[in-house]
Amino acid sequence: MSETAAPLAATLATPLFDRVAIVGVGLIGSSLARALTHYGVARQVVCADRNPEHCAKAMELGIVERATTDLAEALDGADVVVLATPVGAFAEVGEQLGPLLRPGMIVTDVGSVKQAVLRDVGPHIPDGVHLIPGHPVAGTEHSGPEAGFATLFQGRWCIVTPPPGANEGAVDKVVAMWRRIGSTVELMNANHHDRVLAITSHLPHLIAYTIVGTASDLEDDTKSEVIKFSAGGFRDFTRIAASDPVMWRDVFLNNREAVLEILQRFTEDLTALQRAIRWGEGEQLQDHFTKTRAIRRGIIDAKQA
Repeated sequence: MSETAAPLAATLATPLFDRVAIVGVGLIGSSLARALTHYGVARQVVCADRNPEHCAKAMELGIVERATTDLAEALDGADVVVLATPVGAFAEVGEQLGPLLRPGMIVTDVGSVKQAVLRDVGPHIPDGVHLIPGHPVAGTEHSGPEAGFATLFQGRWCIVTPPPGANEGAVDKVVAMWRRIGSTVELMNANHHDRVLAITSHLPHLIAYTIVGTASDLEDDTKSEVIKFSAGGFRDFTRIAASDPVMWRDVFLNNREAVLEILQRFTEDLTALQRAIRWGEGEQLQDHFTKTRAIRRGIIDAKQA
């Protein structure tokens, strides 16, 4: 069966879980809540969020059975807990979470930095509870409960990073959850994940924030023309740079080693291009652009564009 057909078939299947509790109901959390219900993966979805306005909006939109600011209330009777808060909140949430967990529960997440989950949440997971981190590589520049939609994860990768010795049955259930809402799943070591995402996601966002920041620092007359005559490339950068600033602050602070390593390599490559432009080395520029063009073709062939 194709990946695109899987979600449709899953709507007729027996739910995987009786109750899923999602902690944090922003773009990813609210999209997951919608997807779990839409594709029949959970009989009941509830959410917890420290912002009462987010809870009220989630109930108004009808995307959860119950929304509460009380973490204990949300976790009561849950089979699975999904952390969908910014990565920087994981330590605090993990500490609050620990005493509320019971043997057999699965704790997973949707964060973009997997070693941070093991570091900040792992120590608070009691015996008999299964921590299976995950990262759906999907999103938009929008945020909040109203920004979510059930098909966000269709045709997208979800990387699951079980720690050594993780319960195989729990891993299988987390993998099945993501597959049934349309994702293609890859198992990966947490450290490797963070290095891969540093180049494919984190550095591009850092570059986008930098370029748009540079434009904002221009003199007013030039800045107005930059906005007026924005070409496709700059528009794409502004879309990326419109992403949730809290989330991306936490990503860079929690994946700093990998990001700094990739940033250093990028800086060296940028210096080489700067030198080629200065000295009129057209052949070197063309060779570089030809090589990078092939990457784009590979992304299209992989249906990730």
